[in-house]
Amino acid sequence: MSWVILILAGILEVIGVNGIQKYTKGNTVSGIIFIVFGFSISLFLLGVAMESIPLGVAYAVWTGMGTVGSAVVGMLFYNDSKDVKRIVFLALIIIAVVGLRIVTI
Repeated sequence: MSWVILILAGILEVIGVNGIQKYTKGNTVSGIIFIVFGFSISLFLLGVAMESIPLGVAYAVWTGMGTVGSAVVGMLFYNDSKDVKRIVFLALIIIAVVGLRIVTI
């Protein structure tokens, strides 16, 4: 169950980052709502997940999900670069996160 909570925390981190993008593009009200909602619940859930997942693993997975998720959101919705090299390095982050999960069973 802790891994499900950690995944949800990572998704909410991406929502918070998306709020920063909205805020900087002039959507101040919706941006602030996304930021406060996404980051506050994400950090809370990260703390809950850390009760049974080691700190280093939980934080690495959480930040990895935030990194990859934010990059994918940027590519899909904000016209960020979809360069092959960028996608390869994002895939490496995913491989590392999956590897951490495998060694932490």
